[in-house]
Amino acid sequence: MLVLAGCIPAAEPRFAPPPPPADVPISPPPKPQPQPVAETPQPIARPRPARRAPVEQLAAPRPAWEAAPVTADARLVRTQDVVVRSGDTLSAIAERTGASIAAIARRNTLSPPYALRAGQRLVIPGGRYHRVDPGQTGIGIARAYGVPWSQVVAANDLREPFVLVTGQRVLIPSQPASAAARAAAFTLDVDTILTGGEPAVASGRAPVRPVKGRTEVPAPTIPVAPPSAAPGRFVWPLTGQIVRRFGIGRSGERFDGIEIAVPSGTEVKAAAAGTVAYAGDGIAALGGLVIVKHGDSWTSIYGHAGKLLVRRGQAVTRGQVIALSGATGFADQPELHFELRRGRSPVNPVTQLPRR
Repeated sequence: MLVLAGCIPAAEPRFAPPPPPADVPISPPPKPQPQPVAETPQPIARPRPARRAPVEQLAAPRPAWEAAPVTADARLVRTQDVVVRSGDTLSAIAERTGASIAAIARRNTLSPPYALRAGQRLVIPGGRYHRVDPGQTGIGIARAYGVPWSQVVAANDLREPFVLVTGQRVLIPSQPASAAARAAAFTLDVDTILTGGEPAVASGRAPVRPVKGRTEVPAPTIPVAPPSAAPGRFVWPLTGQIVRRFGIGRSGERFDGIEIAVPSGTEVKAAAAGTVAYAGDGIAALGGLVIVKHGDSWTSIYGHAGKLLVRRGQAVTRGQVIALSGATGFADQPELHFELRRGRSPVNPVTQLPRR
């Protein structure tokens, strides 16, 4: 519009009327009346709806944090001092007071095997303590109390492999006051699934082994043993052009993986042997998502898939097809979101993959 306006010549002025006689008083000219201007109708701007392409998945039960909802029945424990009785154990004191063994040990700088002596004075840290029931997950517990699972991890100093045990007590941080904070606690991300997605293990019982096929996978509330063998050299999950790289971008935002542009329907292969820890579309930004745990604390993540070909609890081999690529989630085009993590720390995948 600006260019066109600059090219249209200004209208030429009409001939001026002759001046009035000198003895005639000059009246001020009438004020010009505004003239209606025909405006070109402009299209109404409508917000573009967020694209959420559907994800094809195998028939599977809901994840454990939905299949086994948690009741917020934490016990409120007051801060107190207790004197160790003859024959007391830290477990017995925790059961008697309602606090967790780990919290009492941290507060009193005790180390395993937590040897106590009669007459010893211990400080019992106060707070809300939740007792873990069979099948419960960290995500389910955090949702029940409206707090982010990451805060529960920090409050209890939980460490890898972040496996809860039935009967264990966990300290629940203070509940956020605002509704926005409570809603934010329900947002899933990769770290939350890795640290709080596995069901509690029954005391004295080992998790089940992963299955090789996909027809009879463990129920969502049954814990699955992670791989123990190191993954060895990773392989590329597919061949394509890297359109976004690992690290800090121009906007200053950190990106934890790489994006590889490929046609929809391209086979996505497991980068190493491992166990499927998650297959679903619970993280909106990543769409169709597969998370595979490997030995030696390694994890690989595959997002934006259009079709998932594996289920939780399934053992996969290096190079096995686990999904088909797509443009699900917040993908700008058909592409694969690929991450590698060591523990909770993202690692640049390019440094771990064969050079091309």
